[in-house]
Amino acid sequence: MLKFPRLFSENAFGLALLCIGLALAQPAQAADVDQGKKVFNKCKACHAVGEGAKNRVGPQLNEVFGRKAGGLEGYKYSKAMTEAGDQGLIWNDGTLADFLAAPKAMVKGTKMAFAGLKKEDQIADLLAWLKQEAGGDVSETPVVEEKPEETEEPANEAVKPEKPAEKVAIDATPHGVFNLGRRATEHEVAAWDIDIRPDGAGLPEGRGTVGRGEELFGEQCAACHGVFGEGAGRWPVLAGGQGTLKDERPVKTIGSYWPYLSTVYDYVRRTMPFGNARSLSDDDVYAITAYLLYLNDIVTDDEFELSKSNFNDMEMPNAGNFKSDDRLSEPNYAKKTEVCMSDCKAEPATVKMRAAVLDVTPDAENGDDVGAGAVD
Repeated sequence: MLKFPRLFSENAFGLALLCIGLALAQPAQAADVDQGKKVFNKCKACHAVGEGAKNRVGPQLNEVFGRKAGGLEGYKYSKAMTEAGDQGLIWNDGTLADFLAAPKAMVKGTKMAFAGLKKEDQIADLLAWLKQEAGGDVSETPVVEEKPEETEEPANEAVKPEKPAEKVAIDATPHGVFNLGRRATEHEVAAWDIDIRPDGAGLPEGRGTVGRGEELFGEQCAACHGVFGEGAGRWPVLAGGQGTLKDERPVKTIGSYWPYLSTVYDYVRRTMPFGNARSLSDDDVYAITAYLLYLNDIVTDDEFELSKSNFNDMEMPNAGNFKSDDRLSEPNYAKKTEVCMSDCKAEPATVKMRAAVLDVTPDAENGDDVGAGAVD
């Protein structure tokens, strides 16, 4: 067996300890700002940052560091996010990192649809880039729980506390066949009673131009539907498709298929933008609807203004191919005869065609041909 001199052995051992110490003393790998910009591509469909940034589906992120959660004026947050801010949640390195990793786990009830970043280095890179681009108080701001202020009794009778807000009168009298529940208040009914009929009944007062609609569409809709309504990725196409309805795979858009403009206005008003529904004003919806008419060549004047007064003048190209529901005129309805429930067809029923996929959210795992009007 070979024996090394004691001096060499001790020096080698000391050198090894020195190397280990130096390795442990090295700081963690620095965040990569350039990589952070690339990671932000996952976020920019809903968030904007930098000069001139505006709210989209999600709030703009300028000066997000040091900001109270749910505290940006002009953006409609979820109730959960607003309550989190009221309870003391402040955005900083730590809280943003936790939120980016698992949004719904950190703030239960948030309307942020993103599942979260799974890699810690991506989160670190993104935060480094956001600090550079978004600004704000980038120091580590601790989460401080706000305590309710203690109210003191009035010093004398001349000083009286403010009158509490009047409560909405609620008819709690049991009603209905089973005497359950209570009658909805006028305010509650009004929140739901926003449907718009084909004849324009239910339309709110308002107006909006094609130009204003183009601006709003770019900010709120283009990330999913494309700048010109052509669809981004596998999100729905909103324009074009004229003359394709008899094709094997028709392109059903507002211009090629939809029979009523009221449906366009009602759907945008009720459900869009995705993840931030009911955040658009009535004028905003008029403007976006006008721009959709323009994209589909239903109106050609880029200065056109849509309003309640001229709404019913708009005729959709495919309206004539729809007919009223006439089932009540069929013999079994008209004569109130018993409806056939078995052996109603002489030959066995066969599947002629599968329905087209109508999912709103794209599914990257499925191919484009899944259920897309394919004939058996």
